[in-house]
Amino acid sequence: MKQLQEKIMQDGKVLSDEVLKVDTFLNHQIDPELMKAIGEEFAERFKDSGVTKVLTIESSGIAPAMMTGLMLAVPVIFARKRKSLTMTDNLLTASVHSYTKNETNEISVSKDFLEKGDKVLLIDDFLANGQVVLGLQDIIEQAEADLVGVGIVIEKGFQPGGTTIREKSIRVESLAIIESLQNGQVKFKEEGTAL
Repeated sequence: MKQLQEKIMQDGKVLSDEVLKVDTFLNHQIDPELMKAIGEEFAERFKDSGVTKVLTIESSGIAPAMMTGLMLAVPVIFARKRKSLTMTDNLLTASVHSYTKNETNEISVSKDFLEKGDKVLLIDDFLANGQVVLGLQDIIEQAEADLVGVGIVIEKGFQPGGTTIREKSIRVESLAIIESLQNGQVKFKEEGTAL
């Protein structure tokens, strides 16, 4: 997605060979026009998948998931990283390790919102090691729902997550795939080249 790649080049900050900071438009401050375009793109790519629910994890996945749900006219659910006083039972849970934050969280989704037979589209901001996708897939399986695909805003193609998920025959649509962050430079994977 050219608009996203341009935004990454303009406003993204390479912090190391493995970390790209995009807090000016994606995961702290949010660019609504870009999120709208991202939602439209995911909706177009998954329009024939019969999606009944969009699922993400708090908090950075919520904006692109919300716009995707809006464009597909389906509800959006987000897995919580911490339980609240109102979320105590009737939960689907999984453990997820965050590479960026170097912590493991038990994520939860109420059984009231994810049902047997739902066709679920996962949306997230980044795909690096694939742990969030695997945790959300576990929750979908617990609900006896079906995973129709995964939409990723930015995939770190140099980390194993994309390969891990694709090897499980899960459809992954990434809007920008970063091949390298070496020497402080963002290098995108060229369209049509294998990962």
